[in-house]
Amino acid sequence: MKKLILLILFVTLTSVSNAQLFTKEKVRNNSTAGRDNIDNKLLSYGYYLGFNSLDFKFQYKNNNNPDIDVTTSIGFNVGLIGNLKLSDYVDFRFEPGLSFTTRTLNYPESYSTINEDFSEISNSERIVKSTYVYFPFLIKLSTKRINNFKPFLLAGASTALNLSSNENSLDDNSAGKFRMKSNPKFLELGFGIDFYLYNFKFTPSIRGVFAQGNELVNDKDPNSPWTGNITKMQTRGVFINFTVQ
Repeated sequence: MKKLILLILFVTLTSVSNAQLFTKEKVRNNSTAGRDNIDNKLLSYGYYLGFNSLDFKFQYKNNNNPDIDVTTSIGFNVGLIGNLKLSDYVDFRFEPGLSFTTRTLNYPESYSTINEDFSEISNSERIVKSTYVYFPFLIKLSTKRINNFKPFLLAGASTALNLSSNENSLDDNSAGKFRMKSNPKFLELGFGIDFYLYNFKFTPSIRGVFAQGNELVNDKDPNSPWTGNITKMQTRGVFINFTVQ
């Protein structure tokens, strides 16, 4: 599914770019000199829809044990955009939204203890559902507009509230409850292309998200087979968003 989304995005960008670059008649959409041109507005707004694929990166106390395998799935993003123009090529963006994703942790059978048999799926599998209320603060660095499109880079930081973290739950993995911290922080880096259509600007973009700090809430038992060998667990992944302004 992830490869299919990337293929669709690549084909879309390539076909539209080729159409813009090589058509004989290059009509510049949304190019008025006044305030009606979205690029001339000090403040502009929009919304986005998109997909995500999030994983976990682990650091272990004992690297001799097999790694925990993470099965990822395609999640969904939706949100709003507030854009502040700083110069012709630099914008500050605030993109609050919601992100939904599910990750499945698969523990090897070798994690079994005297009390916990990891050949049983009730012990070896933990389904981690995350619903993030997401607050990214980004700097957008654009090139000069080329006909009806303009490439750009994005970089910034974000914070989120994970409504499904279970951080304050009294139960832990011994009762089947995997817990994460509710307020992760991320660094972000990506790129995209603004396409100027007749009445609005359409923007596909892709960016990586990299959690900072440890998101894991350890089990009460320091020797827990689920968390005892983990020193750090961090989200990492990819967001693909489609924006209308």
